[in-house]
Amino acid sequence: MKVGEVCLLTNDVIRLSNFYKMLFDIDNGSDDNIHQFIIAEETTLTIYNDGSERKINSNNICIAFTVNNIDVEFERLKILGVEIIEPPKERPWGVRNMSFLDPDHNLITFRCFSKR
Repeated sequence: MKVGEVCLLTNDVIRLSNFYKMLFDIDNGSDDNIHQFIIAEETTLTIYNDGSERKINSNNICIAFTVNNIDVEFERLKILGVEIIEPPKERPWGVRNMSFLDPDHNLITFRCFSKR
């Protein structure tokens, strides 16, 4: 079994989609304000407005993305003005990660694995 899709529900598809397009340097060619595919590879990241009114940051989701170089990404995100929650840090389970917030205050983690 594989995870097929992660969908972020939002009141503002354009704002949140533009953040993830900037974050991943992706142009999906869409300005749809209801639904957008951001990453359409093995696991899809979509942004969707189902019409429900949502409060910002329900504190119940964290999405982790694996990157090649956490320190390069940290510097890039600082330059972009992304709200960093925790700078890169080594973890005892063999990963170096950092956390930040998207515009809806979802907790996002970038991680890279130690080369042991």
